Amino acid sequence: MKNHIIISGFADEIAESLDTQIQVIKKLGIDHIEMRGVDGRPLVEHSLEEVREIKKKLDENGIRLSSVGSPIGKIKITDSFEEHYELYKKTVEISKIMEAPYIRLFSFFIPEGEEPAKYKDEVFKRTKMFVDYAKEQDVVLLHENEKEIYGDVASRCLELMEEFYCDHYKAVFDFANFVQCGQDTLEAYEMLKPYIAYIHIKDALMETGEVVPSGMGDGNVERILKTLLDGGYEGYLSLEPHLTDFTGFGDLETGEGKEKRKMTGEEAYTMAYEALKKILERINA
Repeated sequence: MKNHIIISGFADEIAESLDTQIQVIKKLGIDHIEMRGVDGRPLVEHSLEEVREIKKKLDENGIRLSSVGSPIGKIKITDSFEEHYELYKKTVEISKIMEAPYIRLFSFFIPEGEEPAKYKDEVFKRTKMFVDYAKEQDVVLLHENEKEIYGDVASRCLELMEEFYCDHYKAVFDFANFVQCGQDTLEAYEMLKPYIAYIHIKDALMETGEVVPSGMGDGNVERILKTLLDGGYEGYLSLEPHLTDFTGFGDLETGEGKEKRKMTGEEAYTMAYEALKKILERINA
């Protein structure tokens, strides 16, 4: 592959246990994790001493973080901010201990049924606090387009980028999340391409919102990845499978095991990885 691409992913979708996460990603030949959950708790809820122990175990296994998959900004915009901001500062410390190049974060849930524009000033005020501290601490924040937050559709992601984009605040592009918001991903890509620094690999169906293996949904994953790579994108492609309930799984099995069942975390992660590998093989053929 011409581009320097590193495959990473949310290994807590394999299992809660860090040991199991490590075992499976090593089996797949992956050596990066976007760390969100460890041993049944969010990474950011572990003590700094526990984080150092987690880092030691990763180092022993030759595994690095691509990003801290934090929950920062994933509270209601109407919720109190003070305690959450303290958690953000702790998350920055964790990212330094873990030597993670990025911290994933969000732009606050908007009350159901209300216009996001009503809360723009408060969203921007809080985001500015995040970005100012990131500059001071020399860390890089990645805004993820998550359903029902302020920056869920491309136009509001663009507002955030036009206001805050810098060496310390950039964009994650998440195909499935855009699809689930009814946002055309090709339009989103054209609007946001100057700001994209990180890719979440998952796909979804526009009609139902169901997450499906990459290339099987309406996210235009292969087309956009080809455009990105042809344009010189280098960096992380982070698997976020969300496939354990994938309804098409039974159709992929044969014989006696064909009865409908949930996939295990390892099966789901492997399916997501194999789907991405096939896309990359076609792009590079």
